Amino acid sequence: QVQLVESGGGLVQAGDSLRLSCAASGRTFSSYAMGWFRQAPGKEREFVAAITWTTATTLYTDSVKGRFTISRDKPKNTVYLQMNSLQSEDTAVYYCAARSAPFNSIFRENYGYWGQGTQVTVSS
Repeated sequence: QVQLVESGGGLVQAGDSLRLSCAASGRTFSSYAMGWFRQAPGKEREFVAAITWTTATTLYTDSVKGRFTISRDKPKNTVYLQMNSLQSEDTAVYYCAARSAPFNSIFRENYGYWGQGTQVTVSS
């Protein structure tokens, strides 16, 4: 059974940086894609970024391009989301997700495994 555990959230000021981590276990992830989604209060869960495990091909939503970077560490089975120049609009619960296919997707229904989420709050 795939398990995903996020960490690294917190309260920061606008312009600051945070790095989220997602520790993955329970499977060999060579044929997987990993994603980050976020959900702000009263809003739908939305795609943020994704990376294919084997080739590290990345995909970002427009609002975070140039500010966020997704990466993965194979030996550690961990996916990261480096978030720079944080804005108040980035405030949300951030979720790590895994998809059992080696292609990125922006659609949450394509991800079968989810972590519990980590809160990111950006004060302006």
